Amino acid sequence: MCKINFCISALLILAGCQTPEPQKPDAAAFFSKGKWIDLSYEFSNQTLYWPTATTTFRLDTNFNGRTEAGYYYSAYSFCSPEHGGTHLDAPVHFAEGRMSVDALTIEQLCGNAVVIDVSAKALANSDYQVSIADIESWEKEHKTIPDSSIVLFRTGFGAYYPDAARYFGTNAKGPAALDQLHFPGLHPDAATWLVNNRKIKAAGLDTPSIDYGQSKDFRTHQVLMGNNIPAFENVANIQALPASGIYIMALPMKIKGGSGGPLRIAAWIPAS
Repeated sequence: MCKINFCISALLILAGCQTPEPQKPDAAAFFSKGKWIDLSYEFSNQTLYWPTATTTFRLDTNFNGRTEAGYYYSAYSFCSPEHGGTHLDAPVHFAEGRMSVDALTIEQLCGNAVVIDVSAKALANSDYQVSIADIESWEKEHKTIPDSSIVLFRTGFGAYYPDAARYFGTNAKGPAALDQLHFPGLHPDAATWLVNNRKIKAAGLDTPSIDYGQSKDFRTHQVLMGNNIPAFENVANIQALPASGIYIMALPMKIKGGSGGPLRIAAWIPAS
């Protein structure tokens, strides 16, 4: 697990206020000047799942009320597929022999992040795929994506969640719905470019899949996950983030051998 000194040092570097060694950073002072942005949707009966999912989120009440001893007590059981709502795709989801969700390290799930905004293009074309040119254009305006970054893509489709008809492109369920899916994603060529030219920890976006809706071979999944790069899907509130200067913590349910799991992801934005 990340040690606090490591995490705070990383955050201070982002803010441009790292203290010289051997002085230790003042965590309380640093966290008083900034804010956390929750990038996770809640799990409920409105949670969106892939159209072919045979189950969705269910919360059952085991007990809720006053006990015989007179105190209040509540406890619930829940059931959910791994992939739905804000969640993580572990590499093994599309790459045999790669890392399962429990094998991913905290270091890989936490770190500096950048946001590449393609919402103008994606909202005009629900089948849009983020291109190499989009990434290069972002770097020209900002800077080269730093090593060990988490890269988030903003398509603007987060504004439609949880309206399935607008978010997925269809309300239909089952295999017949797959041909009706229309939402943006990351082009396989851009995923390959990132793998070959940048050292990223993870990628995420505000749509149901890192591949666009009409994908038939999920090539972007294959490229990223074949290189042990996980994906974050259905990320909320990306529009609240700046293009850079962000620190991400993305902690999924630690399911042994799992191909993914529900994700609580948050971004720290230091005060400017």
